[in-house]
Amino acid sequence: MKTHTYSCSRTCTHTNLGKQATANARESLEWGTKIIGGVTPGREGEHLGLPVLPNVRKAMEVLKPDATGIYVAAHQATGAIEEAIEAEVPLIVAVAEHIPLHDMLRIHSILKTQSTCRLVGANSPGIISAVGKCRIGFQPLPCFEPGRIGIVARSGTLSYETAASTLRSGLGQSMCIGVGGDILPGTSIREGLQILVEDNDTEGIALIGEIGGDAELEAADWIREYRAKTTNPKPIAALIGGVKAVPGRIMGHAGAFALPGEPSALDKIEALKGVGAAIVNHPSRFGPVLKSMLSGSTPTGAGVATSGGISQRREMHTIARRPVSARLVLPKGVNSQKRTLYITQSAAFDLLRRHGVSIAEKANPGAQKLLAVTVNRSTRSPCVIASPSSDASEAAKFDFAYGASGNPDVSVAALAEHMRLDASSADSLGQAISALVAVFAEKEAFLLETRVVPNNNGDRTTIELAAARFGFDDAAFRSCGRQADAQGLRDAVAEDPAEVGVVEKDGIVYIKLEDGDIGTLVNGAGLAMNTVDALADAGGRAANFLDTGGKATSETVKRSFEVILTDPRVKCIFVNIFGGLTRGDMIADGIVMAFRDLRMSVPVVVRIRGTNEKEGQRIIAESGLPLFAFDDFDEAAAKAIELAKEGLHL
Repeated sequence: MKTHTYSCSRTCTHTNLGKQATANARESLEWGTKIIGGVTPGREGEHLGLPVLPNVRKAMEVLKPDATGIYVAAHQATGAIEEAIEAEVPLIVAVAEHIPLHDMLRIHSILKTQSTCRLVGANSPGIISAVGKCRIGFQPLPCFEPGRIGIVARSGTLSYETAASTLRSGLGQSMCIGVGGDILPGTSIREGLQILVEDNDTEGIALIGEIGGDAELEAADWIREYRAKTTNPKPIAALIGGVKAVPGRIMGHAGAFALPGEPSALDKIEALKGVGAAIVNHPSRFGPVLKSMLSGSTPTGAGVATSGGISQRREMHTIARRPVSARLVLPKGVNSQKRTLYITQSAAFDLLRRHGVSIAEKANPGAQKLLAVTVNRSTRSPCVIASPSSDASEAAKFDFAYGASGNPDVSVAALAEHMRLDASSADSLGQAISALVAVFAEKEAFLLETRVVPNNNGDRTTIELAAARFGFDDAAFRSCGRQADAQGLRDAVAEDPAEVGVVEKDGIVYIKLEDGDIGTLVNGAGLAMNTVDALADAGGRAANFLDTGGKATSETVKRSFEVILTDPRVKCIFVNIFGGLTRGDMIADGIVMAFRDLRMSVPVVVRIRGTNEKEGQRIIAESGLPLFAFDDFDEAAAKAIELAKEGLHL
């Protein structure tokens, strides 16, 4: 493991491993990022002509960096983050995906004990200052040039296309903060906004959020306060992915799903629109919209929505805090996601019986109350969620300290009162909570959702469980080899073979959608969510969500086509690729090869943007195959919708 130390306007560090990371460091150096050294455990010497030290603490003493970028794989990343915290590196940027949730809970419990270090990530593309020529991350450099727009984003691919849009509009970027798609990111969207409004080079802001958590609602609260106290507030435009997300599914990113009581994507859109942010439905619109806002004009046109002024919509944020309750019944195939593992209700009941919890044989649905153990994304802590009914909109959160293995520091009396339970139920309720917390810790769960019913026995009330929905963090097994026994509880019967077959092994996330006829193939979870949403706005119906995993190679394209074509509803395939980390011409070659190898009979519409986009479009156009190449999203979407309606087979 190597840690390369960078210097931007200040100095920064970055943890690397292998040839790819060295190439990244060399590229960053050539761009202008100042790298002042690195770390290889137990060794000293040189790398890329820079000093290499044996540990981060010595690097801090000798090189005095201000930030570290951690590039190691998930199973090493937790230790690297902890080492950076112990060395008191001020800024820690973690790019690794699939760090186990409970490892991140431990990291956040450590961060809460100090005030020196800030964490960005995990599962983040990093931070880049186009003005300061500093990159701590893996952002595609051709998309970034010094300019006026600050970007704060949960999605890497959406942030790249947003950067490209600002370039096309002649605006460029000041800074891009990738908070990342993790369940518990170290830096929030609200904190990113604060940084950007205080940055003198930033004149306008692009905010990119998505389904999952309350971060965008908290950002809306912050924007309201900022606009109220600022004479000339910086214009803010926003995009939220996941309007068409499947309830109960993880849409590519680890954190892209809604826990009980969390808002929908539409709730977030209304909240942001209500505090004066212009809403766009596609990242290519950010440049024109922000250019219009900076000139003092109200942005208009397809795919753009505004409130008409903050004073008209102050009530919208309150409305948005009343989400529809998440369903307890799992959609078919919900346990196929690589970050989650759901088990059958009977298996969940067996786990609880081992902890002495009573299970109701029969229960009146109207008497059931919500009781769950999960994470509070706002406080980055584990918590108990309780509601006096089965409706999550009435739920309250009760945080407890990480490390509790069955005796959480929550007030059972307060829980009972909120659930409108008799005071005599405290002992039984406490036992149920202790059992849930014990399973949460032992099995590394992300959600243990139950329905409880009170059982009156004369002078006292006991609690019985009537339903259970248990989800465990599959990353603990896949990244670190823990929780192997939990894999045996996987409910294979409920899984769709197309969603978990070869594509899951290849890192491709494929989810079938209802009532669609256009297959989608996209590189990046945020861009894939947005593609489904934007197609719907254009009048189309996506048959699936498919994220190739950030890079679209000829092999992943071929695998993706294969799985999409297992769905007989698909009349056309829409390939929407942003060539950031992978060049557009390489992607185009892969599409042509896959089309020929598979002898496809379904027409394919290809939109390639980003690095080498013109060459990629030329390869598609001159292939002699029924492939339709476009630069503009709206034109590509219109063609895909037209072909799907015609239902042509080649």
